[in-house]
Amino acid sequence: MPGNTVDGTTARRRIKLSYLDRQFAEVEPYLADIRALVSRGDFTLGEAVRTFEERFAALCGVPHAIGVNSGTDALFLTLRALEIGPGDEVVTSPNTFVATVGAIVQAGARPVFADINASYTIDPDQMEAAITPRTRAVLPVHWAGCPADLAAISDIAQRRGAALVEDAAQAVLASVDGRHVGGWGEAAGFSLHPLKNLNVWGDGGVIVTRSRALDARLRLLRNHGLQGRDEVAVFGYNSRLDSLQALVASRLLGEVEAITARRIENAARLDAGLAPLVGRITLPPRRPNVRQVFHLYIVLAQDRDALLAHLRERGVDAKVHYPVPLHLQPAARVLGYRAGDFPVYEAYCRSALTLPVHQHLSAQELDDIIGLVRDFYGA
Repeated sequence: MPGNTVDGTTARRRIKLSYLDRQFAEVEPYLADIRALVSRGDFTLGEAVRTFEERFAALCGVPHAIGVNSGTDALFLTLRALEIGPGDEVVTSPNTFVATVGAIVQAGARPVFADINASYTIDPDQMEAAITPRTRAVLPVHWAGCPADLAAISDIAQRRGAALVEDAAQAVLASVDGRHVGGWGEAAGFSLHPLKNLNVWGDGGVIVTRSRALDARLRLLRNHGLQGRDEVAVFGYNSRLDSLQALVASRLLGEVEAITARRIENAARLDAGLAPLVGRITLPPRRPNVRQVFHLYIVLAQDRDALLAHLRERGVDAKVHYPVPLHLQPAARVLGYRAGDFPVYEAYCRSALTLPVHQHLSAQELDDIIGLVRDFYGA
């Protein structure tokens, strides 16, 4: 551990949640790719996008991948391709970034929430209880890179006649029983946002599907509904993955397995260091049949806000994802939910704490985080 200053506070370099300055410190290979792109003038749905789509599909073990403008659009376009809209309901988890629910609303459907379980993902039993005759799809969120209980959810979706659309925005290379997320239902949406495990230099997203018909429909919808240059088959949207972003993502694809392995290793070190703090720090269950990829490392902490301040004052960029329950946000008032409707999720919001876990952290930095948490609790 670093030494102490005269006032007793620990002096240390800031341990950041973001890692972009380290990840892209060597920028020249990316710029060389971009120079070649500029020389070709291949800026829209060209070879760079096709190559990335083929490689991403192979990474996920599915036949089709469609590059789009964002992870939000990946979900929105999938719902539209499934002809989900006004009068329909989509059951999802409230424990997510607002984009999940925004995509449902943009499609014209009504989001319906179900409470979460100890893994911070949607509880299958609660999800089934929320299904009504108007339910057209269930949309589990693989929160923080932890897959939802896909075996149970897939079974429920099939029995109840609902489409299964996975929000895999944070879960590249996550799997259940050796089967990658993204291939369990009709389709899945991934995000390439700069802070995701596979990231680009702006917004980007990918949809994966096993359905040839859905693949064809999605390719129309992302590009104005154009069939070729001069025929408009349907009225669609402008949601193409930029060729420049496809180049960045393609270069990183070769590193994503190593990135994932390092995050898993870092999470295991944090788990081991925090495990003795029983009753003060609660770790979620680590299911043996699940590969969790740790887009975020989240624990439940006693006196969370005081611990958060303690860590930040000492240079650890800890955060809360998210303190205000989504169903209690002003935008959600129209849905009619109230405090107490989702007790497990609401308790999570009061005590969830995110600690840095990214692939560029050193063993010393991880140990510093553990030490500061232990110091706070007097352990």
